Amino acid sequence: MYEILLVVYLVVALALVGMVLIQQGKGADMGSSFGAGASATVFGSSGAGNFMTKTTTILASIFFVLSIVLGNLTAGQIKKTDEWENLEAAPAVETIAPAADDVPVISTKEKSDVPN
Repeated sequence: MYEILLVVYLVVALALVGMVLIQQGKGADMGSSFGAGASATVFGSSGAGNFMTKTTTILASIFFVLSIVLGNLTAGQIKKTDEWENLEAAPAVETIAPAADDVPVISTKEKSDVPN
């Protein structure tokens, strides 16, 4: 259920961004009188604002409702403990020093590539 709502939320968010980007601003009609060609819209001169405004309003309402629903679903989940929550010092680890007989001794009688 959560995953389905999340996918719908993302699709609505992308559709809302697209609808906002294709709308004309309030000052866009001013350029059409000087030959900018902004008056030739897909929905006509008066129908575009009404259709676009209603669609944007509906998408925004769905977006906010889904945001609240997803927020409530997420708040009910068990949270994973944070590793930075407990910053106490870790217990000391005992290090074992190598014994003298563990270190290999190089024989000086053999000729070596290592300079002395």
